[in-house]
Amino acid sequence: MIQTENLRFQYQNSSELFHFPNINLSPKEDLLILGKSGIGKTTFLHLLAGLLKPTEGKVIIDDTEIQLLSNNKLDQFRGKNIGLVFQKKHAIQSLCVFKNLQARLFFSKSKVQNKDIESLLDQLEILEYKNSNINKLSEGQLQRLSIAMAVIHKPKILLADEPTSSLDDETCKIVIELLKQQAKQTQASLIVITHDHRIKSYFQNQINL
Repeated sequence: MIQTENLRFQYQNSSELFHFPNINLSPKEDLLILGKSGIGKTTFLHLLAGLLKPTEGKVIIDDTEIQLLSNNKLDQFRGKNIGLVFQKKHAIQSLCVFKNLQARLFFSKSKVQNKDIESLLDQLEILEYKNSNINKLSEGQLQRLSIAMAVIHKPKILLADEPTSSLDDETCKIVIELLKQQAKQTQASLIVITHDHRIKSYFQNQINL
């Protein structure tokens, strides 16, 4: 489903060349990637998502070498096949919770089914906030919305960048369990990249950068 081969990346005007391990993840498999700050965790995630193009090597998702796609084709591929949970929230501030999810489906060219949105919000226990402004949500509620936005279009790959590092222990447990649950329901491969060792026990497959 997703694999990398000899992946390297170097930022412009930097002498540092990042080397990343090869991964080969089957459909519905989970992977935890751990590493300290500055080691290149977010860079690795951005390469997997096609937000950066590697200096060397390949990222292959569902038999597609994404680094070979044109920018337009890559945007389309990412919108359909990849769900992203960022550390910083990327909801549209001017839209309520429900309309953010409608927008996510629209941009991924997926059919907008209001009942599916309500069902997902109910599973994530934020249905009562569906008409709320984004700035009215707590940190934990925002993270649940981030998960909803990442899985609503039923992607094949779910990538999460530090999804729990700013959360207290109880909310951390809830969020990681929700991530795994939603990945299982949509039959997606889940990759979590973090320095948060509290979640190690939730993953059999682990890599240290």
